Amino acid sequence: MTRLMVLGILRMKPMSGYEIQQVLQISQTDAWAGVLPGSIYHALKKMEKEELVEIASLEQTGNRTKAIYKITDKGHNEFQSLLIESFATSSVILPTTLYTGLIFAESSASKQVIRAIDEQKELLTKQLSALREGEEHKEKAMGELSPITKATFESIYSQYELQLAFLDKIQNILQHDVEK
Repeated sequence: MTRLMVLGILRMKPMSGYEIQQVLQISQTDAWAGVLPGSIYHALKKMEKEELVEIASLEQTGNRTKAIYKITDKGHNEFQSLLIESFATSSVILPTTLYTGLIFAESSASKQVIRAIDEQKELLTKQLSALREGEEHKEKAMGELSPITKATFESIYSQYELQLAFLDKIQNILQHDVEK
């Protein structure tokens, strides 16, 4: 995922690792893509060795030297391969840890389990809110979002809302079991 994201961003223009990180953070893409800041630098170094990116220039900022990377022809080919792979890979990822816990939930319903579901709902609600802010920031930075970008955000929101509704349903069932 990191390789695809970094190569895709570098297709826009040459950037430093920090600039790539900022693009991901401003749009909240790092949140749903799972791209950690350190992984960007690691990917850039590895892709430089593989000749997928190269240093376009070095910029001096105070005592620091900043490398500006650009994508190579080989990098464009790798990007295309990764892009095709991303469309061919299953896009449904099940919350297996939650589902495993649910196997035992009815026989082990407790107030602590219900509180844990509350914590997860709070976390998902915060993440959803941050993603909505990310869409707003992205739109301010880039102007009108493309139909595909809008559809992507809508899909992400729908998945969060579906999971929150599911957790509400499970919590209500378990609450009823605890009150028996």
